[in-house]
Amino acid sequence: MLLRNAAVATMAGVQPYGLIEKAAIKVEQGLISWVGPEADLPPDLEVPGEDLAGRLVTPALIDCHTHIVFGGNRATEFEMRLNGASYEEVARAGGGIVSTVTATRETPEDDLLADALRRVDAMLAEGVSVIEVKSGYGLDRDTELKMLRVARRIEDARPVRIRTSFLGAHAVPPEYTGRADAYIDEICIPSLDAAHAEGVVDAVDGFCEGIAFDTAQMGRVFDRARELGLPVKLHAEQLSNIGGTRLAAAYGALSADHVEYATEEDAAALAGAGSAAVLLPGAFYTLHETQMPPVAAFRDHGVPMALATDCNPGSSPLTSLLLTMNMGCTLFRMTPEEALAGVTRNAALALGLEDCGVIAPGKRADLAIWNVSEPAELAYRIGFNPLERRIFGGAG
Repeated sequence: MLLRNAAVATMAGVQPYGLIEKAAIKVEQGLISWVGPEADLPPDLEVPGEDLAGRLVTPALIDCHTHIVFGGNRATEFEMRLNGASYEEVARAGGGIVSTVTATRETPEDDLLADALRRVDAMLAEGVSVIEVKSGYGLDRDTELKMLRVARRIEDARPVRIRTSFLGAHAVPPEYTGRADAYIDEICIPSLDAAHAEGVVDAVDGFCEGIAFDTAQMGRVFDRARELGLPVKLHAEQLSNIGGTRLAAAYGALSADHVEYATEEDAAALAGAGSAAVLLPGAFYTLHETQMPPVAAFRDHGVPMALATDCNPGSSPLTSLLLTMNMGCTLFRMTPEEALAGVTRNAALALGLEDCGVIAPGKRADLAIWNVSEPAELAYRIGFNPLERRIFGGAG
C-alpha cells in the first residue's frame, strides 16, 4: 500500500503534530516502511499508490481506559445525581459500581459480548484501533474471569486490539461490607492468580479512593502483580487525595488515571517513574466535578498526558474518543495537539505499547484517514465524525 498526497500527523518529531505536508506513507506486510515528503519518495517505492487529495492521516486512535464489558445500565442513578445526590451518596446507598456488579453477575457471557460489541463498533467508527478493557464489575472470581474472557473475545469478533486489565480491587461487594481487607485477601488476589493462570490479563488496576481501597490494600494487590510479572496502573485522586498517585509511581505504574486531586508533588513522582497521567473528562463532565487535574504541573514536569473515554455505565457513559478530545481541550484546557497526542502516542505509552501510536518506519500500519484540513479540527468539532476510513494492520 502506498498513500500519496496526504497531510500526515506522525505525532513524532519536533514540529507541531510531527506534521508532514504533501506526504506519502508506504506500508508493507502490515508495517509502515517509509513516511516523508512525497518529493523524497525513493525510486524503488515509486508505484501509482492512492491519492488522498490532501486528507489528514494520523495514527489510529487508542482508547486506553474503558469499562466496556458490563451488564445493565445506570440511567436511574444519572437521574438521582441530577436531583442532587453526590457520587459518594449514590455509592453508599448501594448504587454506583455495586449496582452494575449485580447486573453483570447475572448476564450470560454471550450477552455481555453482544452488548460490548455495540460500544466497540461506535469506537471503531471513529478510527480507534486499540481498546483497553477492565474487569471490576464481578467482584467474585467467576464473574471477573467471565468479563476478561469476554474482553478477549472482542478481538475475534472485530478488527481491533484489546488490552485487558484486572480490576478486582474496584469496590467492596455487598457480601464483604466492612471487610475490605478480607475481600482483598480472599477474593481479589486469588482471582488475579486465576486470571493470570488463564492468560486473560495484561495489567492490574485498582480504585484507590475513600469509597474503595486505601494505599495499603492496593499495595498488597500490586505486590502480587509484581510477583506475577504484570504491570500496574491505578484509578487515583479522582475524588480526594489519599496518596494513590505516589503509590502508583512507587510501583513504576504504566499510568495513574483520573488524578483530578493530584498535586505538584504527585506530578513530580509520575515524571520520575516515567508513568503517564490518563485524564478522563467524560467522568469529570458527568459527575459535575469542579476540581481540574493539574495539567500545568504535568506539562512542567514532562508527564505524558493521555486521554480516554472511561466508557462505563455510571460515571462516563461515553463511547466517543473524538468528543473526549474536545472535552480535554474545553474542560481541562489542553491544546488540540496535546489532545491528539493523548489518544495516540501517550495512550500507547499508558498501555505499555511500543509498536503503535505514531507514524514511523517499523510501527504497525494502524492509521486513520480524516476529511479535515488541519489536525486541530479533530478536537474542535463537537458531535461530528470526519473519519474517511480506518486502516488496521495495513488492511482497510
